[in-house]
Amino acid sequence: MTKGLKWCVVVPTYNNEGSILEVVTAALEQTTDVIVVCDGCSDRTEQIVKEMPVKQVIAYQPNHGKGHALKRAFSAARAMGYDYAITVDADGQHRVADIPLFLEAMTAEPGALVVGSRNLQADGMPKKNTFANKFSNFWFKLQTGIALPDTQTGFRAYPLKTVRNLWFMTSKYEAELELLVVAAWRGIPLKAIPISVYYPPEEERVSHFRPFLDFSRISVLNTILCLVALVYGWPRTLLRKLFG
Repeated sequence: MTKGLKWCVVVPTYNNEGSILEVVTAALEQTTDVIVVCDGCSDRTEQIVKEMPVKQVIAYQPNHGKGHALKRAFSAARAMGYDYAITVDADGQHRVADIPLFLEAMTAEPGALVVGSRNLQADGMPKKNTFANKFSNFWFKLQTGIALPDTQTGFRAYPLKTVRNLWFMTSKYEAELELLVVAAWRGIPLKAIPISVYYPPEEERVSHFRPFLDFSRISVLNTILCLVALVYGWPRTLLRKLFG
């Protein structure tokens, strides 16, 4: 389906022992090329994945954040010769069976960063998630001029060669937003595709999102990105449009 593109699945995880087995098993049904990053796990997550037939388990202490985990995974994937890394969250909200949708998009537009788009009106979608995503979408459009329906999803397909030089000012949760903004400034095509999402009952959810602290970090990052957009992002975009 991917016409020679070599791809893998990356699952960054931090203390998801209750869902990691199901997520990785679903990924293995799509491909044996699965990389799991245990980002400072202190529960049984690392033990569980090391007993599974994945391609590689990257484990370290202490916890550094999702951005750091992605950098480690992308570096390992490039070293193994992969062209794309499809990232899947370890909490079970993503329907891993949607991976063929990403493969179709990767084939149709090689080199694009494919972004899964959740239905924000779906049953069980936490209201705070809907607000945070709309908030993020607004700032993303202001910073890049591009409208995306879901800028906070972790279900994405990254073209590894073109994202290797994108910087990470942050290493935590908000790094995914930064990477998306800088990719847009660099002219990497962004392609949104609809994906399914599942949110378990509130009492069963495992979330490491810290509303006040993480929202504050995202707000600070958006402020910095707006300033950088004025002196770098928008001028670069304008020059690219004028001179190709």
